Amino acid sequence: MKSKRIDIIVPCYNEEQNIEAFYEKVRAVSSQIRECGEYENSYDFSYIFIDDGSTDGTLEQIKRVADRGAEELTAVKYISFSRNFGKEAAMYAGLRASAKGTRGGKPSDYAVIMDADLQHPPALIADMLKKMEQTDCDSVAARRVSRKGEPKIRSAFARLFYKLMNRYCEIEIVDGAVDFRLMNHAMVKAIAEMPETQRFSKGIFAWVGFDTEWIEFENVKRFSGETKWTVWGLTKYAIDGFIDFADSPLKFAGAFGGIIAAGSAVYLIVEIIKTIVMGKDTPGYASTICLILFFGGVIIAILGLIGEYIGRMYLETKGRPVYVEKESNIED
Repeated sequence: MKSKRIDIIVPCYNEEQNIEAFYEKVRAVSSQIRECGEYENSYDFSYIFIDDGSTDGTLEQIKRVADRGAEELTAVKYISFSRNFGKEAAMYAGLRASAKGTRGGKPSDYAVIMDADLQHPPALIADMLKKMEQTDCDSVAARRVSRKGEPKIRSAFARLFYKLMNRYCEIEIVDGAVDFRLMNHAMVKAIAEMPETQRFSKGIFAWVGFDTEWIEFENVKRFSGETKWTVWGLTKYAIDGFIDFADSPLKFAGAFGGIIAAGSAVYLIVEIIKTIVMGKDTPGYASTICLILFFGGVIIAILGLIGEYIGRMYLETKGRPVYVEKESNIED
């Protein structure tokens, strides 16, 4: 059988309680895949942990796993950021390292993105590989079909987000799609060559194209610890994703301004006719103030929306790196 190399990319932020358990479970799955003999190819697994500026003992746990991997002849690499740059930056760092190659400069054949908290079931890796071999696709992605254990209001807003994205954006994101996915080298390389700082990976995965198959799974609780996502963080993430891949808000603002201008022109003509026919009428103070406040608010809102887009352009033109690496055991 042909031997294929797979990088397991693991973004980590304050996950010291989960690192060892994650490594154990994924290692068990990889051993089963190698030993079962049900695949067209043999697979050699390696790991790329991304420490996203953790403030606990996450990096120390990763280094312990790396030392253990060296004893077990398993490549365990890591990149540690100088501060918390966010999960998007961590995923990009892992994909970039995989595309360049972490062992002798030779890129891996596949890469898998997984969360360290084990909410992405490691057993699905086996199913992903089988589907990849059966369909000859470029990517196999996981889709969460239930949100059991999640607050109802959060689930409702998530579904609304997917509906808005698919209706008003140039890309289509499958409802329930998560970052957990298996990708071939061509797709990994394409994503790694997109160094934009305002990143929304779910949108990027869809934008680059490539043939993608889907695997469904039930929601799984974290192995240990609490989620790092706050309500505000999720809201900001959704807004960023929408603005990054949709110009429809700007089109809506322009259309709304055109409607208001046309309405104002019609109102002006009506008032001129009334003045000619009925004589000059005394203007209403209250209605005038209401109109001024209404249109003033509309103008400010539209300027704020335009400012969001200009702000993103400003950040991109600075050319700052997506992340700053503090230390790593990956040799250039």
